[in-house]
Amino acid sequence: MSDAIPPVVPTGRLAALPQPEFYLPGTGGLHLRPWTAYDAPALVEACHDPDIRFWNRPSLLDEAGAVARIARWETRRQAEEGVLWAVAPAQGGQAFGLVGLGDVDLAGGSAEFLYWLLPAGRGVGVMARAIDLVSRWAFETLGLHRLRITHSVRNPASCVVALRAGFPLEGIMRGALLHADGWHDEHLHARLRTD
Repeated sequence: MSDAIPPVVPTGRLAALPQPEFYLPGTGGLHLRPWTAYDAPALVEACHDPDIRFWNRPSLLDEAGAVARIARWETRRQAEEGVLWAVAPAQGGQAFGLVGLGDVDLAGGSAEFLYWLLPAGRGVGVMARAIDLVSRWAFETLGLHRLRITHSVRNPASCVVALRAGFPLEGIMRGALLHADGWHDEHLHARLRTD
């Protein structure tokens, strides 16, 4: 950014903030918490789930690889590149979903959502609530200005999640992401702090 334009969020703010935990209202006892090595089997399962593999394109992991990846996520949070939460039962238990922010640009005040759910968590509105809670934190506590969600136009479930979480459709990005079956156009959804 130009020296004439101050950063929207100062460097160091994300790393200095403790990663909060959130309880999801109306979900029968679910919450968002930081990932731990305990969740490695859930990450391995996600990397082998056909739907998650197709839409999110993760590399296949074994348990040791999953533990290493979870450790890297905390390193990325400290480097202010992203912040990820496990979607898990409030009474304890392994994660069955992931939600968080990647492509964090503190100076420009923006970030992009990343999310997935294992089959046990799909179809009950969990992710829209999780995205809404993380959005409020990103705007009100972290201080970002704009959050976005992108997904293939052939993934209507993600479109429903984005709209339910308050992210209106802004447009279509042509040929924006390569999937196993070729290039996909993507929907771009966004939400502003002022919305």
